[in-house]
Amino acid sequence: MFEKVLVANRGEIAVRVIRACSELGVKTVAVYSELDRDALHVRLADEAFALGGQTAAESYLNTDRMLEIIRESGADGVHPGYGFFSENADFARAITEMGVTFIGPPPAAIEVMGDKISAREAAEKVDVHGVPGTTDLITDPSQVHAFGDEHGYPIAIKAAYGGGGRGMKVVGSADEVEAAIESAQREALAYFGRDEIYMERYLSNPRHVEVQVLADHHGNCVSLGTRDCSAQRRHQKLIEEAPAPDIDPAILDDMSNAAIAVARGCDYTNAGTVEFLYEDGSFYYLEMNTRLQVEHPVSELVTGIDLVEQQLRVASGEPLPFTQDDITIRGHAIEIRINAEDPAEGAFLPSPGPISMLRAPDGFGTRFDTGYESGDEISQYYDNLVGKLCVWGHDRPTAIRRALRALNELVIEGVATTVPADRAILEADAFQTVTHSTNWVEKTLDLTGVRSDAGGAPDVDDDVARVMKQVPVEVDGRRFDVRMWVPESAAAPAAAPSKRRAAASSGGGGGAGTGEIAVPMQGTIVRVNVSAGDAVASGDALVVLEAMKMENNIDSDVAGTVTEVRVAEGDSVGAGDVVVVIDPS
Repeated sequence: MFEKVLVANRGEIAVRVIRACSELGVKTVAVYSELDRDALHVRLADEAFALGGQTAAESYLNTDRMLEIIRESGADGVHPGYGFFSENADFARAITEMGVTFIGPPPAAIEVMGDKISAREAAEKVDVHGVPGTTDLITDPSQVHAFGDEHGYPIAIKAAYGGGGRGMKVVGSADEVEAAIESAQREALAYFGRDEIYMERYLSNPRHVEVQVLADHHGNCVSLGTRDCSAQRRHQKLIEEAPAPDIDPAILDDMSNAAIAVARGCDYTNAGTVEFLYEDGSFYYLEMNTRLQVEHPVSELVTGIDLVEQQLRVASGEPLPFTQDDITIRGHAIEIRINAEDPAEGAFLPSPGPISMLRAPDGFGTRFDTGYESGDEISQYYDNLVGKLCVWGHDRPTAIRRALRALNELVIEGVATTVPADRAILEADAFQTVTHSTNWVEKTLDLTGVRSDAGGAPDVDDDVARVMKQVPVEVDGRRFDVRMWVPESAAAPAAAPSKRRAAASSGGGGGAGTGEIAVPMQGTIVRVNVSAGDAVASGDALVVLEAMKMENNIDSDVAGTVTEVRVAEGDSVGAGDVVVVIDPS
């Protein structure tokens, strides 16, 4: 077993790995950016080293500094978590050449599966097939037009070296091709450092089902069952569950066998996930994630196997202590990703800022994985995952009820969160009857009126700083907890100030139909689509704003003529800043 492990990550996954190491008696080393100097993962680790910088590129993706710290710390193992360097073959190889163990798969497997095109070819070699697509990189829009003419629309344009929905754009018609290519490349470059893209047919109503695999260096490879991750927005998962419900057990077995074949086909070791799309009784290979998944806790809850512990043991050379026959799926588990976003009736607007209060739920079968505590801050520079609420029940209906109960106990103040949307998903008939698909949240689920009650202060005419405060009120002897915006001077000393302006929707801001278009969140302008003098229609995308690694169209709220453009590409803006002015006359 390792003596000292450096965790090359931040947030809840860094905390998760540090805790697993501590339970095994392994010392831990944390790394941190300037913004994470006092973060929870830093506080929990035995040692911590400064990376410097604020953005991910300046800190957690700074290869030279990360390698320096590995040498300085004397770590004999590096756990990459997920994201950042977790699927970077060059980083894994550099660590290995230093005589330090990369706690993940071998670099060659990362290379094969990290390139979605070679991954598709590798799967086909073991007779596991995906949806119709091409292994050619997109270098010209004409390729997409030709593919659409042959296979029809919609088409998924995807980052060749990405995953998790980042750098993926769905093209619904020929006139959307050019804009989708540009947006996919920008997101891929920003999140993965590479902008290569490819395409495949986009299934209209599939479910997203994945298989957790675990392989050691002694030839053993097992499946730890399936997960369903179909409740998504922007191709990113909101709620995951294990096992995948309402699918013929024989099909699930076939999926598991296909996943093991894919893993063996690329000489895979350690924990990994093979993802499939399932529709009308058939499944199609999607990709393999060569790392620990965000949703790994639900597999742990239904199998009783600590995946991070097994990662550490496998990387240290130990054989798996169980065979496929020993794996038993017990009950049902659900994970809810709590993101710092205002559901905003389906717009899902990022909401960075300080967390004035965080109180996790408890109780039987309830777990909350987070990298934050009260007083910590969600930065615009990193992923906006606040935490993962995970529950277990003896069956799916019990797990759903337990998840709803736990959501009602969860308290997060200071930032908007996806909790209201999570409740809407869990309570919806389509989710409870398993008739939902990957596009259900965005296309079908009614989120009218579903907003976060911490998403922003109401419009005020004065300059008084206000904070959100939960106040207990008694009416006729009955207690109610009421959340309200009060002057900062009236808040209790323990409440952190929050001078958040009212958030505009992605369809504009500054008051409905005024023509003063404001951004709803802080971020960076990555594209300006209009100039002064242009005629625009209501709903036209005026600028593209990147916030928390996601691109958001800022649309016009009126038809008229652009009189002023106040931003340029690369400009940083704050929530409520007016970026375009339109004369509606």
